[in-house]
Order: sequence, then C-alpha cells, then structure tokens
Amino acid sequence: MRWTEFFIPTTKEVPKDAVVASHQLMLRAGLIRQLAAGVYAYLPLGYRALRKIENIVREEMNSAGAIELHMPCLQPLELWEQTGRTQAMGDVLLRLAGPAGDWRTQTCLGPTHEENVTEIVKAYVSSYKQLPINLYQIQTKFRGEARPKSGVLRTREFLMKDAYSFDRDKAGLDVSYQKMYDAYCRIYTRCGLPYIAVEAESGPIGGDASHEFMVLTEAGEDYVAMSENGDYAANTERATCAPPRISAAPLTGSGAALSEIHTPGAGRVEDVCKLLGTTPAHMIKTLIYRTATVEATSHRKGAASGPPARVIALVRGDHDINDHKLAKISGLRLELADPRTIEELTGAAVGFAGPQGLFDRLRPGEQLIIDRDVEVMTSAATGANRTDYHVDGVVPGRDFPLESRGESGAAVKVADIRNVVDGDASPTGSGSPLRLRKAIEVGHVFKLGTKYTAKDSLDATFLDADGKPKPFIMGCYGIGLNRIMAAAIESRHDDGGIIWPMSIAPFEALIVALDPRDAQVMSTAAKIHDELAAAGVDVLYDDRDERAGFKFKDADLIGIPLRIVVGRKSLAEGVVEMGRRAGGEAVKLPPSEAVGRATALVRELRG
Repeated sequence: MRWTEFFIPTTKEVPKDAVVASHQLMLRAGLIRQLAAGVYAYLPLGYRALRKIENIVREEMNSAGAIELHMPCLQPLELWEQTGRTQAMGDVLLRLAGPAGDWRTQTCLGPTHEENVTEIVKAYVSSYKQLPINLYQIQTKFRGEARPKSGVLRTREFLMKDAYSFDRDKAGLDVSYQKMYDAYCRIYTRCGLPYIAVEAESGPIGGDASHEFMVLTEAGEDYVAMSENGDYAANTERATCAPPRISAAPLTGSGAALSEIHTPGAGRVEDVCKLLGTTPAHMIKTLIYRTATVEATSHRKGAASGPPARVIALVRGDHDINDHKLAKISGLRLELADPRTIEELTGAAVGFAGPQGLFDRLRPGEQLIIDRDVEVMTSAATGANRTDYHVDGVVPGRDFPLESRGESGAAVKVADIRNVVDGDASPTGSGSPLRLRKAIEVGHVFKLGTKYTAKDSLDATFLDADGKPKPFIMGCYGIGLNRIMAAAIESRHDDGGIIWPMSIAPFEALIVALDPRDAQVMSTAAKIHDELAAAGVDVLYDDRDERAGFKFKDADLIGIPLRIVVGRKSLAEGVVEMGRRAGGEAVKLPPSEAVGRATALVRELRG
C-alpha cells in the first residue's frame, strides 16, 4: 500500500481534550475521529488494527470450541424485564423513545446479550445430549455512560466479543470457564499486552465467580490490589486482606462510662479528630443504609413489598465501606439512607450517628453489620446519636452487640465490608503487603450459574438423563476489542508515538523513501515494497514528496514495527537501513537481502 493512495490524517498538535496517552496518540496518528461524546469513527489505519485484534479473538475462540453467531443490537425490553435487569442496569440501558404504545418504547439497544442468547438456547436446545455448547459473537454494544472519557476506554458505543456457555452441571461449567480463561490468556499474549488476571466482582451481569483481565497503567480507571510477592491479585471491588489480630489484652475502658464531647458542626471524621486530638483509626464510622427504592427482585412473581429495611454498617474511621461486599453480606440491594431516615433511627443529624443503642431500634429483618476491624477495637470515638456531640470510650461487645441477641428479629453480622488499603497484608497468609495499582480492564469472565435460566428468570431448561427438566448452567465471557487497542498503546509508546506489537499493527513494515525525486531511490523502494507484499508482509510505502524529518516523525507517530529506509546516500554505499520501532541499532544491508531479512523478522515477531 502506498501512503499517497491511503488515508492517514496525522497531526502534530496534541488535542486539548485528550488526557491519556492512548487517546492523544489515536487522534494524532489518524486512527480515530470523535463524532460525539463517547462515539468514535475508526479511520482506515485504526480499523486495520481493530480488525487484526478481531481476527486473533476469533481464531482463539474457534480453537477453544466456541461457535460464532450474530445477534441483533435491538432487543425486546420484555426479556430484560423478565430478568430484572431494567432496574439493575438503570440508565446504562439505552431505551428507544416514542409515543405511548409505540414499538420503540418496548425496545432497547443491547449493552450485552445474556437475555438474547438464553432465549435462543431455550428455543433450540432441549436435551443434555446437545450440551455443552458455547456461542459467541463480535458485536457492537451500547451503554449510557454518563461521563464518557479517556478516548475509546470509556464510550457509549464499542465493539465487544461476548461468549456464553451452557452446561448441564457445575462441573461442566468449570470446564467451560477454564477453556475461556485459557483462551483469553492466549489472546492477550498474542496481542502483546502485559496483562494480569485478578479476582473480580460480577456486578449487574451477575453470578458467583469471575475474573478480570487487566493491564496496569496510570490511564486505567480501575484499581487492582496486588501483593508485593505476587501471591494475590484482585480488583479492589472484591479484594480482601488478612484478618486483623484480636488483642488478648483486656478491653480498655470496659468498666468506664462513655465520655460525651461537644463537637458543634463537626460531622466529618477529619473535623472530629481535630477537636478530640485523635486519629481516624481510633474512630468508628456509622453509616445507615436502606433497601433500594426499586428492588432488583421486584419483577419476580410474588415478590414481597413493604417499608424499606434499614442496615447499619460500621467501619473504622480510616476505612471506607465496600458497597459490593456490603450488598453480598446483607443479601440486599442497598442505598445510603436519606437524612430523614437517619434522624428517625439515630435521633441526630447526619454525621453524628454512633452504634451504641441502635441495634435495639432495629425492626425484624434489619441488620447491624460490623467490619471485622471494628470488632477488634478496644475503645473508640464515634457519634453520640445527638446532634453536635460525639462520645469516646465506646467498647465493641459492651456498647453494641457483636452477635445477634434478644427476640427483635434483627441480625448482627461481623464480616469484611471495607475496601483494602495500601499496605494491608495479603489474605494468603504470606504477610506480603498489598499495593494498589491503576489498571485498564480488557476482559471479564463470569460463572453465571442459573441467574438467567432459573424459573423466576427466563425459565430455560433441558431434559437431563433422568428425564427431568433442569436449568442450564451458564457462563459468560466478554472482551473489549477497542480497549485492547488502547491498552496496547498505553503500554507501548514513547514521546514520538505508538510502538505497535507486530501482531496487531495496522501495517507490519514501513518503507521510507527519503529522496522522492530520485529515480533510483523510488524504484528501489517500490521493488522492496512489491516483493514484501508478494511474500505476505503487510507493508506500507511512504512515497510522499516530503522532507525526511517530516516522514520520520510520522513514522514514529503511527508506530509501524519494522522500518526500511531507502535514501540516495545509502544507495551510493550499496545498502538500505532496516530498524525496529521498538528501538535498537538499525542494520545496513544490500537491497537484495532486505526482503528476506524483513520477511523472516516479521514472521518471528507475529507470534
């Protein structure tokens, strides 16, 4: 391909609204063009790279036994209502607007396809003899991102490979899951990504086990907790740490009365610490939650209704509650309580709640959930349940229960409900400290179980060997193809531009003619180009009538892995120069040897 016959609109200016390196370089190198917030066109150079990523994904999915199909972007809203995900997805689910009763009001643009694929399998797979089966597609997805940013890392429209396995039992799911996990490792290796696999939360997709594949970079929006010795890694939504040590010393102040202190206007931990002369680690934060206004289970037949249940959650003052852990421990879909609910329960304004005495005010079915770091505190300061007052000397187990008691029907639970912090010990028992690192998520695999196939969901069953109907056991597996491209650029670039891995580079080799008005230079460059193309190398020939410096800057910017430079001076010496974008010494060799050496190197680096 000749540059003058292709379309590569490079620019030297750094776009003002582009912050992360991948966004800047994709715009400058002419890979993408933003049409609206979170909506991008892929220009020819970028589209070539995207297609190469797609081909790698397709090859590995096929090799792992998955079968490709194509499902529609438009989906009936009814399916989403059956699974309750219209509420779980919220505004992320993009619905079509129209007049009342119009077909558009009953349609959405698919952010994912669990409901669609389950409906298909339910219709056509009736016997255990047809299992297992794994169906996948590479399809455009749509999500209502409130704040799209970082180029193609967070968009409203993107390209995703989503696969769905159906098995007869959990053992079969474990096999399917491992096949996909291994296929993902091969995909990221082939794409040249320095990835790690971490334990993760399933979020609105659902299921009881999942892993994320992450690329560590400061451009990432996720955080990963990794032990220094490498024995543990997890997304911070799921990450845990070694449990705290329980002190054998007697409880400090166990016989002393609580000391009440006037703290006018000090509702924040930092402000209280200044007044009391203490530290956040000496304090207990008391947060009041209530079940969400619209329950995720409200779509199900016979779902109970009633006043929202309240949950009191306690964490140390220097820790933050992990909403995912809290929801899992409580078994409820929760939201922070409004000021009126807080005042009704505590008798105080927001910021002055404390755990003492609150358990006795809970109704049947409500909960007091205590983080395990609070359980081992010997004495603490906290809100006094009186506006503008705090108390010191609160003792867990004395001033609030650590286990359920009485006949109120309320429950007490002690569990890990906090976010890990830098320096926590690995939960493996090694004692290695955890470090928090920013990362880009490039893929996610889930064990769904019967979330979408159960009777109170889509009721998708097959006849097992005993002749009885059983729900399919599902897994789902997603890869963001756009994110692979961005993550590759984030992890492989320098001040000059992109450094593509050979496997996904839009072109594998670049021929640069330094003297475009010299007939010998142009004929030699053209000959090398034509012979490389005939040998199966994806090659671009820069035949533009531009200065050498201009061409070299563009070559660095677009990042083609292998470069062959043809110039008048070098030809006078009987050589051309060949070098790699990734660095190292360029070698001089006769033009007659350039094609053979370049072809061998390209094949070696394709992986």
